[in-house]
Amino acid sequence: MKILHVITTLDPAAGGPPAVVTRLAAAQAALGHEIHVASYEGPSAAERIAAYWKTIPHHELVCSHRITSNSRLERFTASAAKRELSRLIPSVNIIHLHGIWDPILKSAAGIADSARIPYVVAPHGMLDPWSMRQRRLKKQIALLLGYRHMLDRAAFLHVLNADERDLLEPRDLHDRRHLIPNGIFLEELEPMPSRDAFHNAHPALNTKPYVLFLSRLHYKKGLDYLADAFAICATSHADLQLVVAGPDDGAQADFQARIARAGLNSRVHIVGPLYGPQKLAAFRGASCFCLPSRQEGFSMAIAEALACEIPVVISMDCHFPEVAEVNAGFVVKLDAQEIARAIQSILKDPARSKEMGQAGRQLIESRFTWPRVAQRSIEAYEQALGSD
Repeated sequence: MKILHVITTLDPAAGGPPAVVTRLAAAQAALGHEIHVASYEGPSAAERIAAYWKTIPHHELVCSHRITSNSRLERFTASAAKRELSRLIPSVNIIHLHGIWDPILKSAAGIADSARIPYVVAPHGMLDPWSMRQRRLKKQIALLLGYRHMLDRAAFLHVLNADERDLLEPRDLHDRRHLIPNGIFLEELEPMPSRDAFHNAHPALNTKPYVLFLSRLHYKKGLDYLADAFAICATSHADLQLVVAGPDDGAQADFQARIARAGLNSRVHIVGPLYGPQKLAAFRGASCFCLPSRQEGFSMAIAEALACEIPVVISMDCHFPEVAEVNAGFVVKLDAQEIARAIQSILKDPARSKEMGQAGRQLIESRFTWPRVAQRSIEAYEQALGSD
C-alpha cells in the first residue's frame, strides 16, 4: 500500500502530532508499505527537524517531502503546498491528514477528492468540546468555509480514545470513526538511563525527589493547577522539587508568577524542551509525572512516562482511563487539592509507587506499541478502501 501523511509541521516543538506522525509513518514503513510524509519546513526549524527525524526507528524507510514556507501568505493560500500535493496524491492509495484548521489539509482533501483518492482525518483532539470552545466563532466560520466539508468527505475519522469517539456522536460530524491510539517504540527507550542521571546533570536538584511536568507550556496543559497543587505538596514534603520541561507556548510567565507568589522559586526548575536521552533521564529520575491538562487526545508524554516505569497523576480530561484501570497512577478531577493528594499518595508509599511503575510499563508493552498501532491503522485503511 502507498500511503501519504500530511501535517502542517514536523517540528518537535509543535507538540504531540509531529511525534505521532513521524513514528506512525515509520512503523507502517517497517511493515512493508510505501510511506510518504508531506509537511511545511521553515528555515528556522529545518535543522531541529532533521536531527529529530534521525532519532526515530525505521526513519530511513520513509520518504519525506518538505514544502518550503517563507511567507505568511502561503499559510493562507497553500499555493506551494497545492503544487507538491497535486504531484504526490494521484499516485497513492490513501491519504492520512493530521489536524484540521490549516489550509494545507483542506487543500489535500480537495485534491484527493478530485483524484478520487480516499483520505482519513485525524483531529488529534481538535474536535473535543474544550478545543471547540477556544476561538469558537473563528472555528464556526471555518467549518462553513470548507472544513466541515473536509470532515464529511473523509473515509473515516481517526480518533485516539473512546471518549473522543463518543464525544463526536452528538456533533453529527461523521458516522465512521476508527479508534487507533498512539504508541511507543520500545527501542527508543534503550538503553534506559539510570535513575540518577537527571540529578547528576542538574546539580541544583541536589539529589532531592521531584515531580515532573513535560509538555508545552500552554494554558491547556493546566500549569495553573500544577502550581497550586505543588504549593500544597511543598508544605508537607520539605525536600520535594518540581521540574517543568518543555517549550514556552504562552503560559510560562503566569506559571512563574504563581510560583513566586507561593515563595517556591528555589524549588521549581524550568529546564526548557528535552529530547532523546535527556527526556528519558528526566522521566526515569522523577518520583512521579503530572499532567493536569484541560484537554488531550492521546498524550505521548503520558505514554512515555508509563513506559519509563514512572507512576502518573493525570486529569480526567487527558482521556487515558487505562491508567486507573491497571493502577499505574491516579486519574483525578481538575482540582488542585485532588492533584496534590494523588501526588502525596505516591510519595508516601515507595513500594506501591514501584508497583504502579511496573503496571504502567506492562500496559504500554501489551497495548500501546507502534507496531501494534501501525497494524491497526493498516486494517482501518483496508476497510476504507474495500468500502470505497
